[in-house]
Amino acid sequence: QVQLVESGGGLVQAGGSLRLSCAASGSIIGLGAMGWYRQAPGNQRELVAIITTGGTTNYQDSVKGRFTISRDNAKNTVLLQMNSLKPEDTATYYCKAARFGREYWGKGTLVTVSS
Repeated sequence: QVQLVESGGGLVQAGGSLRLSCAASGSIIGLGAMGWYRQAPGNQRELVAIITTGGTTNYQDSVKGRFTISRDNAKNTVLLQMNSLKPEDTATYYCKAARFGREYWGKGTLVTVSS
């Protein structure tokens, strides 16, 4: 089993920044791609950004140029730097990790962007 713990969510004004962190523990040998997803009330969960073990990244179009995903393989952590935040970024953000074909999810951290 892989355990994922997110942190860094909170309340921020539009145009501000937040930094989310996800720490993986447990059976972390063989951990693969990791990413961030988000879900707002009434919406489906959607991809924000993913990063492979080799550092290849992919972003949702709406966050390109504003968000940056990175990882530290030695620490088994993934970060999401969020800049120029907009009210539509308001959502619960979830960390996801893949290991040997299985997916693991964190409990989420709430991000609220006020206008």
